[in-house]
This record gives sequence, C-alpha cells and structure tokens, in this order.
Amino acid sequence: MNEAKVMNRWLVVVGALLIQLCLGAIYAWSVFTPELNRPIAEGGRFGFSATQTQVVFAVGLATFAVVMVLAGRWQARSGPRIVALTGGLLLGLGYVLGAFLGSSFLGQVVCIGLIGGAGIGLAYVCPIAVGMKWFPDKKGMITGLAVAGFGFGALIWIKLAGEWGGLIASMGVLKVFLAYGIVFGVIVGLGSLVMVNPPAGWKPAGWTPPAPSATGRNPTAAVDLLPNRMLKTPQFYGLWVVFIFSAMAGLMTIGIIQLFGIDALQARGYAAGEAKAIAGTAMAVFFALANGIGRIAWGTMSDKLGRKRSIFLMTAIQGVMMLVFYFVGGVPVLLYLGAAIVGFNFGGNFALFPTATADFFGTAHVGQNYGWMFTAYGVGGIVGPIMAGVFKDSGSWLPAFIISGVLCLVAAGITIGLKPVKAPAE
Repeated sequence: MNEAKVMNRWLVVVGALLIQLCLGAIYAWSVFTPELNRPIAEGGRFGFSATQTQVVFAVGLATFAVVMVLAGRWQARSGPRIVALTGGLLLGLGYVLGAFLGSSFLGQVVCIGLIGGAGIGLAYVCPIAVGMKWFPDKKGMITGLAVAGFGFGALIWIKLAGEWGGLIASMGVLKVFLAYGIVFGVIVGLGSLVMVNPPAGWKPAGWTPPAPSATGRNPTAAVDLLPNRMLKTPQFYGLWVVFIFSAMAGLMTIGIIQLFGIDALQARGYAAGEAKAIAGTAMAVFFALANGIGRIAWGTMSDKLGRKRSIFLMTAIQGVMMLVFYFVGGVPVLLYLGAAIVGFNFGGNFALFPTATADFFGTAHVGQNYGWMFTAYGVGGIVGPIMAGVFKDSGSWLPAFIISGVLCLVAAGITIGLKPVKAPAE
C-alpha cells in the first residue's frame, strides 16, 4: 500500500463530510416550523397546523428511507459517484422548486418532502458504503465520522436561517429554500467526486482481518449475505424493529422541539420571544452538536464495546430520557441537557446500525443491505413526528413522549436477544 492510497482513503472522509453536511438539512426543518405554524390572522403566510408541519417532515424522512433501497442497488451496479451526484442535484432541485411552489402545503410536501427526500436517500448510502470498504480496520469510527456531517449540518442550516444569519427574517422561508437548494447541489457535487470504491481485494497495509467471533465484539462478520438472504433471517427483523423505536424518539424530537420548547417555557412564564430563542438554541446548538458528536463517539466506542452492547446502552438511556423530557422542558438548562442527551443518542443510530448491519450480514453488500435496514428510519420518521403533531393538536405533548420512551426500553430488551447469523452450510 503506497502513501497515495493511504491519503486517498482520507479524502473519502472529506467528501463524505461535505455530502452529509448538506443532507443534514432535513434535520433543520424545525427552524421553519414556527413560521409555517404562525396563523394567517396573526400575520403568518402559511397557517399550517402542527400536524401539517410534521407531515412535510415525515414525508421527507420516509422518502429518504425508501429511496435508499434503490440507491443501494444502483451504486452496486454503477458505482457510488454517479449516485451521490444525482442525489445532490435532486436535493437541490427539491428546495429550488420549493421556493416557487412551496406557498401551499401540497407544494411543500412534493418539493421538500418527496423530491428533496429522494435526493437525500440517493446520496446518503454512498459515503457509508465507500467508507467501510476503505476502512475495514475502523468501521465504527469511520462510519461515525462519515455521518457526523449530517448532524453538524443541522446546526449550520438552522443558525444561518435563524439567529446567526437571520435569513428567514430577512428573506422569508421560500427564498431561503432557493438559496439552500443552490448551495446543496454545488457542495454535494464536489463531495461526490471522491466517492470511489477501493480496488477489489484491497486492504490497509499491515491489517489482517480478525477471525469471526460470536461475542459481538469482532467487527468482521462470518457471512456475506445479499439482501434476499438477509431478509429471511430473524436477526434482520429484530435489528429493524430496534432501529424503528430508537430512530422514532429522535426524529419526533427533531420535528417538535421548537414548538414543544416554546409551549413548555411559556407555561413556566417565559415571554414568547424569549421562549422561542431558548427553544431554538436547544435544537440548533445542543441537539445538533450532540447529534454530530454522538455519531463519532458511539461509532468509536462500539469498536471496543461491540455493536450489540452499544445499541443496548444507547436505547436504554434514550428510553429513560424520553420519559422525563416532557417534565423538564420548561426549565432552560434542563431543556438544553435533555436535547443534548437525546441528540447524542439519536446520532448513535447512524454509526451503530450501518456497522451492525455489516457485522451481522457482511461488508461486501452493505450498501444494498443497509438500504433495507434503513427503511426502519422511514417508519420511525412517519410515526414519531405525526404522532406528536396529532397529540399536540389534541391538547398535549405528553403521550408522545411516554410512548417513545417505553418503545426505546423495549428496543433495549430486544437487543439483548439478538444472536450472530450462522454461516450457511456449504
């Protein structure tokens, strides 16, 4: 392995971060929801209900997850570069069209939700699959790094649209869509240039693949299953359900934290403007930063603890936090702490489940297999945010937090029972 090859694999990480920074725009959705939710009678332009704001978000998440299945197949045939590039262009197009057609609820569902979500789904799997092939010696860490940009991207796009850049206040929601769409297309296009797989049979200098182990600590699977074989295993469905419950809690929080935080703080006597600023900081700083850090931290820890133990810890902690979050949301410091813990654990999903998919079913087809596993994210993205919006419109946020917390604890219990996949008989 020569030095050029070594440097090349780190360029993949740079490209992955550029791509993921833009794809993370979907997690910036909460910065738009107060303006979308403002009644027309009070000077608002859109007048969406809380449920409608969450439907746009949920459609984007679901489309993202479904299209990832197609992206996995396409990148296996044509290579990751063209898939990532197409995803970036489609994401940009969705936001640009949203600038012209997004005055209506249906326009936002189609442009931001369907078209933008499809672009994210195409581009997302490429950096993960490419990164694991270049870094078989550090799968957890490198996957965490590759997807960290997704979490940090939310911080950038929220702050630019909100208090740092003031883009929504100065330009309005639709012109922000236009500006973001152009930027997304350009940056993802640049990152896609280095999305290339290593040569067949390549491995890092000095690294010898460890022998498979049943302990869950070994990062190398004993099998390499194609999706049709993987989908016949109970391990897939166990891991899939755990991913649904774990992702649902974080996605619900992302979608509602601005509105929930404002309600909770105003109930404690904070003025509307002050409550909005505190809730915005909880999402844009504490949740978003912890989300990005959690991806790296959980990925790195899982290389030492094992994926199964890490998923158990992550879901158990998240379950407890969701059960208490509603009751602490009206206290700024506790809202910040809760947002950070939920964000940190939520970020762990995107380092742990790709690598767990590789551990259970093999690395050779991880791009295709993780596309199927990621449909769990789409289910969680539909159920969590819409459930919260419906409960809010019915009068209370509390049931949504209780349900999410209990399901995370159930996920921790399911994780304990997951067993390694046995190699097929020759």
